[in-house]
Amino acid sequence: MYLFAGLMIPFAGTALGSACAFFLKNEMKPALQKILLGFASGVMVAASVWSLLMPAMEMSESMGRLSFLPASVGFLLGIGFLLMMDKITPHIHIGSNEAEGPKKSWKKTTKLVMAVTLHNIPEGMAVGVVWAGVMAGTHSMTMAGALALSAGIAIQNFPEGAIISMPLRSEGTSRIKAFAMGAASGIAEPIAAAVTIALIRYLVPFLPYFLAFAAGAMIYVVVEELIPEASLDSHSNLGTIGFAVGFVIMMILDVTLG
Repeated sequence: MYLFAGLMIPFAGTALGSACAFFLKNEMKPALQKILLGFASGVMVAASVWSLLMPAMEMSESMGRLSFLPASVGFLLGIGFLLMMDKITPHIHIGSNEAEGPKKSWKKTTKLVMAVTLHNIPEGMAVGVVWAGVMAGTHSMTMAGALALSAGIAIQNFPEGAIISMPLRSEGTSRIKAFAMGAASGIAEPIAAAVTIALIRYLVPFLPYFLAFAAGAMIYVVVEELIPEASLDSHSNLGTIGFAVGFVIMMILDVTLG
């Protein structure tokens, strides 16, 4: 039961955020969008440090001065994985009219959802690998800590869901369709988490690498996409404030519950 809840809580955050399409009539104001993007960035960075990289190094303490090695290798592999996915997946970022990746005659809305789906894959992997560590009885992984990570990801998924559904609604998409497309972008998370957990017997010996891999993938999303989008045009300081709030909230969740 706890495992199922842990996997579905992040998706629930995306779905709730997408439901803003039912309640808000106008396009999301740029200032609010910057705050939400910054907030999501802060949560992801804090989760990468406290929930993923630090446990990865704690698990590698037997390596002595080389205890940084699994975390470093996994982190760089995670960056490389998202870089590759960015190149081979057609997508378009929020606030942009220029598509990235292979040229496909997909609708703009489809490419927008694909961009957020790319965000959600590493987040799902992060949740999955932490829960895999709990199931394996790893001493540095606790159920409370895993639930804290799931809750933190859900909190940052709320604005992501809203950032998807609201622009779709402002472009004339029906409320139900805007909600469905926003929520659908979050389906990748429980799927990625479930696949990761299904491979638990193979993951355990390499758990520090996988933890750092998820951290690297999440940091790629933050540096490549979220922060630049939060810094566009004027009032970029709002994104910085949102980042600080998100970082502190996730840090508190992980330290107090982990």
